[in-house]
Amino acid sequence: MPDAISTARESLSIWVGLTMGLYVCLLLGISFLASRRIQSAEDFVVAGRRLGLPLATATLVATWFGAGTLMAAADEIRASGLEAAALDPLGAGLCLLIFGMFFAKRLWEERLLTLPEIFGRRFGRRARELGAFLMIPPYLGWVAAQYMALTSILTLFFDIDPTTTMVGVACLGIAYTMLGGMWAVTLTDALQLGIVVVGLGALTIEVLAYAGGITKLWQTLPESHRIIIPMDTLPAFMGWLGVVAAGSLGNIPSQDVAQRVFSSKDAVTAKRACLLSGSLYLIMGISPVILGLVGSLMENTIETGTVTQLAAISLHPVMAVILSVTLMSVILSTIDGALLAPATVLVHDLWPGSPTPGQQNLKRYRIGVVTIGLVSLGLALAGENAYALLEASYELGMVSLLAPLVYALYAKTRHSVAAIGSMMVGTLFWALHYAMSLDFFLGIEGIPTGIPSMCLSFIVYPLICKLWPEPGPQ
Repeated sequence: MPDAISTARESLSIWVGLTMGLYVCLLLGISFLASRRIQSAEDFVVAGRRLGLPLATATLVATWFGAGTLMAAADEIRASGLEAAALDPLGAGLCLLIFGMFFAKRLWEERLLTLPEIFGRRFGRRARELGAFLMIPPYLGWVAAQYMALTSILTLFFDIDPTTTMVGVACLGIAYTMLGGMWAVTLTDALQLGIVVVGLGALTIEVLAYAGGITKLWQTLPESHRIIIPMDTLPAFMGWLGVVAAGSLGNIPSQDVAQRVFSSKDAVTAKRACLLSGSLYLIMGISPVILGLVGSLMENTIETGTVTQLAAISLHPVMAVILSVTLMSVILSTIDGALLAPATVLVHDLWPGSPTPGQQNLKRYRIGVVTIGLVSLGLALAGENAYALLEASYELGMVSLLAPLVYALYAKTRHSVAAIGSMMVGTLFWALHYAMSLDFFLGIEGIPTGIPSMCLSFIVYPLICKLWPEPGPQ
């Protein structure tokens, strides 16, 4: 296997380098053209609220379909079988569908720039600031995971220092996101999604042919890898359910999804874009599932990612070049949105005296992008595991912000102390378990920590409302 990878690297590195170089120039060119459309903070943050259904859908799918779906999920499925698809693509795809059904229309009608704004309108300034403070940290891990994934791909083809490569990846993502804001993110996402569909489809077809077809693949798999939902024991089922919940509910209170909803031209478009993108995501997610299952039949000596290993042994050199650009597109399309979202929250909700939507002051938003990008780079250089970072990011949103968001949109009673209490109790309860390395509630096997933490967050709000009457936001 190492010989195959070495041969692939030597024969492809020049063409891959030229192709990637041209692709980077294209991205920067699109971002530069997009920057000419930026006249206000609203243009930079939500593309002037002018996205139609095709662009809104494309940017949602491209942002969601990142290293977690293609790289980390394929590795997890290779190791554990179909039940490892619970987080991604199953949970993440369900998240977009749930967001479209219950949140998109109501949020668009609020005419927001950031999700914490709704907390401010319903519960007051302190709730808005706390919500923003809790919303930013998961993005740092998410962006770091993308940096790490793209670095692993580039070092497969090129004999360069990983640290230097990671710094270069971070600089590229920061540069074109900072240049054109949401317009640049949307336009480059549309381009990248097209490349991903072609490249990923080609890889899946080639890998299936290498495995002898879908029927032979299924017959060859060990029984343990065919299980989608583990039903043999209650702890196994509850663990699986907890992962699905983290993936489907954890990113509902997230700025990157909401920002694309806010960017849509109307409420109907926002809702339809979420529903369509969720459906497309689940369909596209079949590819990494297949790649992971084929990878499980290989010898257990994989030193690099499952996807890159399969590409090295199954693809024609021309298709391997296309794949390299596909992988780059998958990850960059996630990096840009994951940088812009927390940067927007940082500036709009936490920066003292931040500009109003009508002002021309864009400098702070660009500084915010650079700040988030560099902090994420520091985390990536620390060497955390990409999948663990992604999974933790999903859960934190679920336990801290989902309940107050639901109450902000649907509850008649508006209580600032209850909203803050809901955020704090869920977060602290989850964080205590995470710090103690307890995977289950109070150490009781079978009850994942995220689910009771989220339930506590939902319970605290009406409890405080009943015990401590308060006349609206403070």
